[in-house]
Amino acid sequence: MTVSPPDLEITPATAADLAAVAEIYAHYVTGSVVTFDETPPDVGQWRQRLADLTGRGLPFLVARVDGVVAGYAYAGPYRPKPAYRHTVEDSIYLAPDRTGQGLGRALLGALLPAATAAGARQMIAVVADSGDEASTALHRRFGFVEVGRLVRVGHKHGRWLDTVLMQRNLTAEPG
Repeated sequence: MTVSPPDLEITPATAADLAAVAEIYAHYVTGSVVTFDETPPDVGQWRQRLADLTGRGLPFLVARVDGVVAGYAYAGPYRPKPAYRHTVEDSIYLAPDRTGQGLGRALLGALLPAATAAGARQMIAVVADSGDEASTALHRRFGFVEVGRLVRVGHKHGRWLDTVLMQRNLTAEPG
């Protein structure tokens, strides 16, 4: 079992964190298939995302190790239609040299109650099926269940990719 570093701090993201967030995400956009973005957003676009999420009262968290941003997670709207307003989709990304250290677990562990406090009732994870089970395993540890698969819906780096849909109820109430 991996344990988070003792010097780990998880806090709400600020504008000062966004250059590091952009750099982390750019690594995955340009070098992997775990996101279907093909062009990395710039810091200005991250600033807009942070403003949008915080304006909606939704959490955008960063994990810092020794004061350096090592990963981030946020809960964004699942779909734009109003009836989905209590359902969020999570996004979690770690600096490439910080994987396997328990940071994803720490971030998701902090994101779930923050999303619940923001009024979310369901959280969806849309995971690219890249052959690496780390993301689905992380979500399963937190009670997410697979609810579907979209077959060959993405094409990136010469590969057709599926997405796995996972869901977790954030309330004690059924449904």
